[in-house]
Amino acid sequence: MFTNIDKIIGYLAGHVRRQGPKTVPNQCDPHAWVYDLGENSDCSVDALVSDNVADLITAFGAWPTAKASFATKYVNRDLLDLDPRGRTRIRFSLMPEADSQLLDLRTTPIRQRIAAIDDFVAAGYEVHVNFSPVVVRPGWEEDWAELLDQLSDGTGSAFKAQAAAEIIMLTHNEQLHELNLGWHPKSEELLWRPEIQQAKRSQSGMWNVRYRNNVKAAGVETLTDLIAQRAPWLTVRYAF
Repeated sequence: MFTNIDKIIGYLAGHVRRQGPKTVPNQCDPHAWVYDLGENSDCSVDALVSDNVADLITAFGAWPTAKASFATKYVNRDLLDLDPRGRTRIRFSLMPEADSQLLDLRTTPIRQRIAAIDDFVAAGYEVHVNFSPVVVRPGWEEDWAELLDQLSDGTGSAFKAQAAAEIIMLTHNEQLHELNLGWHPKSEELLWRPEIQQAKRSQSGMWNVRYRNNVKAAGVETLTDLIAQRAPWLTVRYAF
């Protein structure tokens, strides 16, 4: 919660103005400059305890060259009462139920997230999906195919006309691995796979563990092929 939210919005307004119109499309958006909100938190949850998120959604609604964007694992239906005017992109994070029940503790169930998508589109939000994290394990392909069928069957044409996805393969690190072993060791059977993972330094300077290049490339190819088969209407914005 920020007590200087007015100053934050004022600075953003100036930055949007200085950017001017977006003339070259990129993977974020073809027309608008996209500002990622709550990178280290979930704005849908933040909105339960603070008006900051509502203030930002209202502000972006007045800026025709910019969009706010945030990922969420929580369905906050109070956000449906706001007026985003198509200038806020909500990215619902999705994964198969089998993974979510083990890895997504204390979040909105996957089926409820999918069921909320059309309501948020109708309320004036742009809605995308994050396939995150994609965990390579026995049977993962079949479970992702089922999830794509659920998404296709559970959403309408308005969502499908503007939908896009991010594919984010699992990233982990040794510190989190050690922490999880103390309180949720079952999850580490999926997350910690040294035989198919490699170390890589992140932009923040931390050493993370990611799938080896060939495993990651094969996983991305498999999932994009599944999307082409099961949800051909869904554009993949990027995969990493």
